[in-house]
Amino acid sequence: MENLEQAIIGQLVADNYHTAAIFKKFNIDFCCKGNISVGEACRQKNISPSLVTAELAGVRTAGPGAMVDYNSWGLDVLASHIWQTHHAYVDMQIPVIKPFLHKLCSVHGSRHPELYEINKLFAETAAELTMHMKKEELMLFPYIRQMAAAKLEGSACQPPVFGSVISPIAVMMHEHNQEGERFARMTALSDDFTPPEDACNTYRVTYGLLKEFRDDLHLHIHLENNILFPKAVIMEESMRGAGESYSVERR
Repeated sequence: MENLEQAIIGQLVADNYHTAAIFKKFNIDFCCKGNISVGEACRQKNISPSLVTAELAGVRTAGPGAMVDYNSWGLDVLASHIWQTHHAYVDMQIPVIKPFLHKLCSVHGSRHPELYEINKLFAETAAELTMHMKKEELMLFPYIRQMAAAKLEGSACQPPVFGSVISPIAVMMHEHNQEGERFARMTALSDDFTPPEDACNTYRVTYGLLKEFRDDLHLHIHLENNILFPKAVIMEESMRGAGESYSVERR
C-alpha cells in the first residue's frame, strides 16, 4: 500500500487533480511548493499527517470521475492549453480587477487600510505576470512545441539560444514562487478574500474575482511546475541522448 505521507505533493496532484481540493482545505501549497512530501508539509503547518492522508486516500479511492487527465496530454497540447486558457484568462482579468481595486481604495480604504496593500500587490502581480507569460510565449513554449514535433517526426531539433530548457524553467519556477508568495499575502490580508460586513456589491465582486484569479493561477502554476516543465526536461535529455532521434542542426 502506498505511503501517502511520503508521497510528493506535486506528483499526487499531477496524477489526480481532485487531491488539490484537500491541499487547499489544509492550506498546503501544491503548486509553487509542491516538491515536498505530504508529511513534511504537514510538519511545517503543524497538522497531523493522518488527517490529510485519510482525506487524500478517500479522494483517490473514489476515482478520477470527470477529472481532466492533463498528465496524459502531449507537451505541445499542454503548452498550447496553458497559453490559450490560463494566459488568456490573466490577460482578460487584469484590466477588470485593477479599476475595481482602485475604486475600493478610494471608497473603503480609510476603514479598511489593507486594501491599499492588496492593490499594490495585485499591481505588482499584473506587471510581473504579464512579462513572465511573454517570456514563456516567445521563448520557452515554442521550443517545447518544437521538441515535441521533432520527437514525433524523428527529425532534427534546432538547439535553443538559451542552451537547455533547464535554464528558462529555473527562471520561470522562481517567478512562480514570487507570485505564489504575493497571493499568499493578499489571501492573508483579506481573510481568504472574505468581504467585511460593510462590503458593498463592488467589494464582494472584487474579492470574488481575486479569489477566482488566485485559484486559476494555482492550477496554471501546477500544470507548469509539476507536469509541463519536468516532462520537457526529460524529453530534452532523452532526445539528446539518442542521436538518431535528436540531431542538432548548426547554423
